Amino acid sequence: MTRVLMADDQVKIRQTLATVINSEPDLTVVGEVDDGAEAVLRAHRTKPDVILMDVRMPRVDGLEATRRICADPALTGTRVLVLSMFELDEYVYGALSAGASGFLLKDAHPEELIEAIRRTHRGESLFAPSILTRLVEHYVAAPRDLRPAVPGSLTGREVDVLALIGTGQSNDEIAASLNVSVKTVKTHITHLLAKLSARDRAQLVIAAYDAALVRPRASR
Repeated sequence: MTRVLMADDQVKIRQTLATVINSEPDLTVVGEVDDGAEAVLRAHRTKPDVILMDVRMPRVDGLEATRRICADPALTGTRVLVLSMFELDEYVYGALSAGASGFLLKDAHPEELIEAIRRTHRGESLFAPSILTRLVEHYVAAPRDLRPAVPGSLTGREVDVLALIGTGQSNDEIAASLNVSVKTVKTHITHLLAKLSARDRAQLVIAAYDAALVRPRASR
């Protein structure tokens, strides 16, 4: 079972999400809190696999709570998926710098949320498409010396995997595209994280765009 902790100051949203999550055979809600400070405390007590973290909450906001949780050695097995009504750039970048594994909008379909929880638990970063596009454009527009360099030590297969990560594909989808096992894909990702000095999959997405392995979509 993937154990989920929910942090949101709106009771109705928590109740709705809990109903959706608990209806899945492999997911269970282990706690609900209404502020960031309590989220940190409850995370220590329950050791959840995934925390659904709202941004705007009393006392301690979701970004600060995420920062505390992701920096805590006792919670290395816990990943944070930020949920917000707003796709403000400051929230997205704040969530990333705090160590969040993904960022979704609260109006996402239930199926998207469930898939996001599962992918987050598997160690994959997940972002709403509109947010991922803006995130990539932000980093691609940054000065070259502020962007991660892609070393020539990458193997051809690692470059292939990096390019597919840049398109937002999951491990299963990458495995199918390259006709290899999911275990092999995970091994390549481990090597990519080490060679690129990347903290997580989100930074690998950025590296893929920075290396021109994937082109930003033209604005309409």
